[in-house]
Amino acid sequence: MENETPMSDTESQAAALTSGHEFDGFLGKAFEEKPIWTGLYESIRDVFFPPHLPPLELTSTPIPVPDRMAVKPNPLAIGIASAVNISILLLLIFFVGKKIIETVNERKLSATNVDVSVWQPKAPKGSDSNGGGGGGGEHSIVDPIKGRLPKIEKNPIAPPQVETVDKPKLAVDPAINVQTNIQLPDNPTLPTLGVTKSPNVSVISGGQGSGSGIGTGSGGGIGSGNGDGYGPGTGGGAGGGLYHVGNGVSGPVPLNQVEAEFSDEARRAKYQGVVVVSLIVDAQGNPQNPRVVRALGMGLDEKALEAVRKYKFKPAMKDGHIPVPVMIQVEIDFRLY
Repeated sequence: MENETPMSDTESQAAALTSGHEFDGFLGKAFEEKPIWTGLYESIRDVFFPPHLPPLELTSTPIPVPDRMAVKPNPLAIGIASAVNISILLLLIFFVGKKIIETVNERKLSATNVDVSVWQPKAPKGSDSNGGGGGGGEHSIVDPIKGRLPKIEKNPIAPPQVETVDKPKLAVDPAINVQTNIQLPDNPTLPTLGVTKSPNVSVISGGQGSGSGIGTGSGGGIGSGNGDGYGPGTGGGAGGGLYHVGNGVSGPVPLNQVEAEFSDEARRAKYQGVVVVSLIVDAQGNPQNPRVVRALGMGLDEKALEAVRKYKFKPAMKDGHIPVPVMIQVEIDFRLY
């Protein structure tokens, strides 16, 4: 043993390489090399015949921990906290509400008295009354502006509209077609044209209607009707409803009168009489909305309506040259000869 000579570093590395454990120095420990067949056998054995390990034994001892939720709450602390929070909330509501009320009271509100009573036109001076009406608008979502009435003419050229142009190129006064012997509600002191009883006093608007004019109807007039007149109704003028024959309106002239047929029941019973039918003759001379106002029964009422629907008229004329719709009544005579 005394004759052994220690190996140098180079000789130690060479010996390690030749021994087959060249990576032991990097891994920090030596390992036993097994053949590949041995490793494959052990893997298959562990899959099909796993080794039985001894049961686990609990060697730790539980440590008691205090339950924080089991602590009894302090009613005094809860009451004080609730009182403080409610007091803060009430003070906040008081001061904020007071500020809102002061702001609303300081704001000056302007209001205009609006007459919402139902207007009825005064009866014409003549014995015969005329209906009619008009309306208009510009498809606005705002109510028409409150204002004065335009001029009244028989054949108005320019329809009324809200005044948005100071000096138009074609200076034509807007007008509506209304009977001269009817007094309309008006306020000439208002600065612009509009609807006398509209609640809108600030926004320039022609209203929700259509076909020029001002209001909620159509046709170039003012109001909720249909035509170039004023108010509810149809065909111009004022008074509501349709035109009636008289006072400058001629009656429609029948051009084609279809003879009504007897019903089988009335013919067998030799039943006869007169059926009165009310209808509207429109501006084109066509019958509209016929209805029986004096009935006979036994199927004759239906036969009368069937015949009236086939009538054709020359339309009623206002002032001799303006076709207008009117309401008339016709008698259908059922006679056995």
